[in-house]
Amino acid sequence: MNDTAAGRSGFALLGAVQAVLIFTIMILTVPLPLVAREFALGPSGVLLLSAAYGLSFSSLLLLGGRLTDRHGGRPVLRWGLLLLAVASVACALAPGYPVLLASRFVQGAGAALTAPAAVAVVRALHPEPAAYRRAMATWGGLSVLGATAGSVVSGAVAAAVSWRWLLAVPVLAALTGLARSGALPAALPSAVPGAASCTAPASPGAASGSAPAVPGTAPAGPVASAGRRPALDLRGAALATAGVCAASYALVASTEHGWTDPGVYGPLAAGLALLLAFAAAERRTADPLLPPGFLADRRRGTALVAVMATAAGTALTFVLLSLYLQQQRGWSAAATSAAFLPYAAVLLVSGRLAGRLTLRHGPVPVTAAGLAVAGAGLGLLAGITPGSGYATGLLPALILVPAGAAAAFAGAAVLATGGVAPGRTGLAAGVFNTAMELGPTAALAALMALAATRPSVVGGYATAFAAAAAGLALTAVAVAALPRTTTPPDGGSAAPERTPSPPDGAAAPDRTTTASERTTRIEEFTS
Repeated sequence: MNDTAAGRSGFALLGAVQAVLIFTIMILTVPLPLVAREFALGPSGVLLLSAAYGLSFSSLLLLGGRLTDRHGGRPVLRWGLLLLAVASVACALAPGYPVLLASRFVQGAGAALTAPAAVAVVRALHPEPAAYRRAMATWGGLSVLGATAGSVVSGAVAAAVSWRWLLAVPVLAALTGLARSGALPAALPSAVPGAASCTAPASPGAASGSAPAVPGTAPAGPVASAGRRPALDLRGAALATAGVCAASYALVASTEHGWTDPGVYGPLAAGLALLLAFAAAERRTADPLLPPGFLADRRRGTALVAVMATAAGTALTFVLLSLYLQQQRGWSAAATSAAFLPYAAVLLVSGRLAGRLTLRHGPVPVTAAGLAVAGAGLGLLAGITPGSGYATGLLPALILVPAGAAAAFAGAAVLATGGVAPGRTGLAAGVFNTAMELGPTAALAALMALAATRPSVVGGYATAFAAAAAGLALTAVAVAALPRTTTPPDGGSAAPERTPSPPDGAAAPDRTTTASERTTRIEEFTS
């Protein structure tokens, strides 16, 4: 098998795994009432079960990224897939609520290891910057594809057989990934031009804190010095995990209990305090889990906001339209899932087109246009009424939202991960996936609280859709204002203009390049 075929096969496997990780979040969303009846769950039990996977997934992603940068993508991928497979089997066979709840938490932990490791292996499969950029343009839309598939499939399967059969999907994906993981590269090949040199900081003491790379080798992690892997930063991992988990739980609980409930503002205050302690601790740590300068890059920071806003918009579409169709219109779970089939079809087509558009026109205009189109779709849903018809009232939005979301995710993935040193791939992937998970959690809490201020349920839905549309429009403006060129990842100067060819008869200039010049040329691929 040639390298191109091997790369495509490996990317297809890893892409399927990434989509299944997000699919697994959604598999209990539609059939949750059936699960609640089977285990006689009250509101608090339903709330915790619905949030368990996402809580552990989002709160452990930074640690998963550090483990990836420390030990390599392939070993951590195997650990995560094994954990996911065991936990999924336990979920499917759960005799009672405690086992099911604990298994969902463990599933999320396996996903938190798998997601950043998969991106690191993708980079090892496509070590050249231009090839990696093409891969990430496609990767960006896989998560929303998985979420859509979960929403569409879960209702039909739960109605036809049992919700437990849905757990076969992550089990099969994990076992397939484990069986084929031996064919995946273990690390970024050191012989690739620029693989090591692109990690060297442009100047000593750069904001990111990276140490210079050893020529001919890829650094082990964000701040690894020669021959040394970065420390685990267990204190930072504990603070980040506890802080994200507590704050996320409070945001989820607010939709049921309100902001004045001690069970909401207590965990929220504790989570924010832990995150502040995490930020302070990272500034005093030699090998920080999240280097303070990593999010300072304007392009990366804005791209992560775009990811959060787009993920929030798509999640809001699924949640509110599912509630609207089932509770306000009396549709069954299977019929509700079928209503999203056009959404899934548009997503499949637009996902392929979005990657090509990103490569042709650049990530900035594609991300901005995608946000604007998705925002327009949400704006149409702001006109929803108790009697809105499907074909005229909902279907246009179910076409615009996925078309825009695919473009926004494709461009934002390139912006968020571009210009990152190979030894920081796990960190970049962990931050990207954290934004993907926290966006819906935080936005749904805020938008559902806003919806509750309206006297009618459907009127509240309309208000939430309008607010989400405005948020995506503002984010589109912010993305459109970004420069079209990048700066070196470790704080160097902008890429200079190319040297013109010498005139006829003149001596050719010396083509020997330094590490910083190779860095500049690599960065030109990701502009």
